[in-house]
Amino acid sequence: MKRHVSTDQNHPEKVESFSSLFIGGAWVPPVDGGTIDSIDPATGRVWARVAFGGKQDIDRAVSAARTAFDGPWSRMPPYERAALMRRFAELYAENVEELAHLETRDSGRALRETRADIGMHPKYYHWFASLADKHDGRSIPMDDSVHVFTSRLPVGVVGMICPWNVPLMSACWKLGPALAAGCTVVLKPAEQTPVTALLLGRLFEQAGFPPGVVNIVPGYGRGGAGEALAEHEGVDKIAFTGEGETARAILRAGAQSLKKYTFELGGKSPHIIFADADVDQAMNAATNSAWTLCGQSCALGSRVMVQRPIYDRVVEAFAARASKVRVGLPLDPSTHMGPQSSLEQMEKTLRYVGIGCDEGAELVAGGRRLEAPDLAEGYFVEPTVFAGASNDMRIAREEIFGPVAAIIPFDDDEEAVAMANDTAYGLTAGLWTRDVGRAHRVSAQIRAGIVWVNTYRYIRWTTPYGGFKASGWGRENGVEAVDAYLDTRTTVISTTGTFPDAYAD
Repeated sequence: MKRHVSTDQNHPEKVESFSSLFIGGAWVPPVDGGTIDSIDPATGRVWARVAFGGKQDIDRAVSAARTAFDGPWSRMPPYERAALMRRFAELYAENVEELAHLETRDSGRALRETRADIGMHPKYYHWFASLADKHDGRSIPMDDSVHVFTSRLPVGVVGMICPWNVPLMSACWKLGPALAAGCTVVLKPAEQTPVTALLLGRLFEQAGFPPGVVNIVPGYGRGGAGEALAEHEGVDKIAFTGEGETARAILRAGAQSLKKYTFELGGKSPHIIFADADVDQAMNAATNSAWTLCGQSCALGSRVMVQRPIYDRVVEAFAARASKVRVGLPLDPSTHMGPQSSLEQMEKTLRYVGIGCDEGAELVAGGRRLEAPDLAEGYFVEPTVFAGASNDMRIAREEIFGPVAAIIPFDDDEEAVAMANDTAYGLTAGLWTRDVGRAHRVSAQIRAGIVWVNTYRYIRWTTPYGGFKASGWGRENGVEAVDAYLDTRTTVISTTGTFPDAYAD
């Protein structure tokens, strides 16, 4: 991988350069792309220049992936694929610190968070490696004249389109099951955060993966590498994480070739705190789930629904805790929360703060861009809390993707469930109660792909993750993730070798 450092003409900071794409096991320059500037959201300045591919580069990558799929990879014994994946996981673990620093520079996420998150990824890859030889078929009883059985086969070439908020985590959740299933991959990272995906190419190269099994082509979405990947007739499946409107565009682009899809889309998750809950523990989770990742996660519990007897107490505690969050430069290990990932995202968050005020919600904490001298050029927004919100307000219905919590009162279980389900989304939900009967009763009624009780954002390699309704199709993680990259073939073998002549009489 070609990587060097230069100096930006307008600022004294060093600018890293990543000048090649990873296609067919080689580092190659773009054919019809070029380079783009990657902006450090903590400073608003260029920190890296990255090779970007276009349609011809996607053609090359898909061709390399197809050659690898038809060649050594799909014929490789599953235990050998697993061994390569384990070697990759070991290399990944050795490079966690570098990956965490680069993802922090690229996305603005606080270093303490990227270290913790990326440090878990090797466990995911080891888990998926353990499933590489577990997707066997089954025998289907019929009668003595036939033997019927099924086989599980990889779907083929997979196009992966990853988001900007958690670039490496999203790649991990897709690469792991796809490789375990025996698929080959063309990975397109988000144009805002392309750097760390290219470093994965270096690790796959070092691990000894056959050329073309994994190909990495950063590029733009609409009109660029993303659109070319979505519509490419040589791609058998698209795995996408992002916004719903983009998913619809991907569906339209791939309709001609009838691809398979996995979509992990948005959320506006309810976080329900009942009056009998351990409020201190609930507050630990509710504030973290409002502001972790700078509020830029589809799984955050930004609709905080609180039973009226403890509502004022929770509002006061939320506001007090907001003032204790250390917002600062993301590479500082003491920083709790970094900037929004882009100028566009910061402006969107501040626009929703204005919408909340206009709707009549009470702004009790935050809501401003930070203007301290060392932060003024970055995209920093204070942790923000609205009280007196209602479930019909836009700040409670639309995905802001910023550090904004709307606290909504409710009276009883029935109202809490109705409000929780009154949303276009259905990704995650959480609830806090000491009543075990209520825990089972309420969680069973919530229409969400994962419901946490007396905890929040507990996500692991073994736990299926995905949504209902507008939150997506399919599941990532767990054994269900590998299923999404497999097709089922049914084989029927006659045991008699006879077939009646239907036209004999």
